[in-house]
Amino acid sequence: MKNTALTEIHIALGAKMVPFAGYNMPVSYEGVNAEHETVRNGVGVFDVSHMGEFLIEGPNALELIQKVTSNDASKLTVGKAQYSYLPNENGGVVDDLIVYRIKEETYLLVVNASNIEKDWLHILKYNENIDAVMRNISEGFSLLAIQGPKAIAAMQSLTSVDLSSIKFYNFVVADFAGIDYVIISATGYTGSGGFEIYCKNDEVEQIWNKVFEAGANFGIKPIGLGARDTLRLEMGYCLYGNDIDDDTPPSEAGLGWITKFSKDFVNSEGLAKAKEQGLNRKLVGFELDERGIPRQGYHIVDDRGVIIGRVTSGTMSPTLNKGIGLGYVPSSVSRPGDQIYIQIRKKSVPATVVKLPFYKG
Repeated sequence: MKNTALTEIHIALGAKMVPFAGYNMPVSYEGVNAEHETVRNGVGVFDVSHMGEFLIEGPNALELIQKVTSNDASKLTVGKAQYSYLPNENGGVVDDLIVYRIKEETYLLVVNASNIEKDWLHILKYNENIDAVMRNISEGFSLLAIQGPKAIAAMQSLTSVDLSSIKFYNFVVADFAGIDYVIISATGYTGSGGFEIYCKNDEVEQIWNKVFEAGANFGIKPIGLGARDTLRLEMGYCLYGNDIDDDTPPSEAGLGWITKFSKDFVNSEGLAKAKEQGLNRKLVGFELDERGIPRQGYHIVDDRGVIIGRVTSGTMSPTLNKGIGLGYVPSSVSRPGDQIYIQIRKKSVPATVVKLPFYKG
């Protein structure tokens, strides 16, 4: 089991630690609902240093990224980031990721912790004929997500950059918390605004301490992976391994908006053909009409009790105070307002398909 550079600090703060993607990670400190509310209404800090980082560099860097990712990375200018995914050869998804253009010929790929080795080998395979410079820097870097509507005000004293000027999915390389060069990225997985800070492992403790000093008057708190999951689910954001995986057609997962057929990429012909054929099923959001909590793996059934799908993510929404979830259903019952049922133990609980996100901010 790996530790992040901040593991001892989390333990000292009383965090409940759990194994996650091969790392010893904090799942909660004071409780998921309280931490969820802190991020929605104030500012909280996640240690997400388990995430993977690859540098793709050199004159052939863009060619490789264009080949292995679904989105059009040629649109990226220095200082911009892009959500994308790695298609596999069989119509599924290797991983979803964020691509940053750091310099003219330097790109940073941020991938899910559980997929670091798989992603690396997949990209390496396609690099044999392209010969870009690849470096896996995951082990040496830390990542803090400072999230919430008060993040800008709480963190402004730590940097010479005007944080309010960094637009969503843009970033700067600048001074922060006494460190000369970190990536300050206006990205996150919560839907409540804020930043993600990329730094070296030997810098992260200083940054963590200064972040909490600067945020003290704003009620800043550490936040665990439990609240990270409820926050992302309220936004309808996919979680790899739950809502998308190696067997998930990207079009069914609603990833068509980041699938650009204006270029040639892994299995682009197959995905284009699947798009033409239309969707048999779709990933939808739903809210329970009665009390209950939908859990991953629960069956979705029709009004006769026939299984028509399954829940891929589910929880009791702390903001809406009702059961919410994502799941794959036939296209015929995928429109907002359509009625489905969730099999919770032996009861079919009625639910309504809704337009995402659940949380409207």
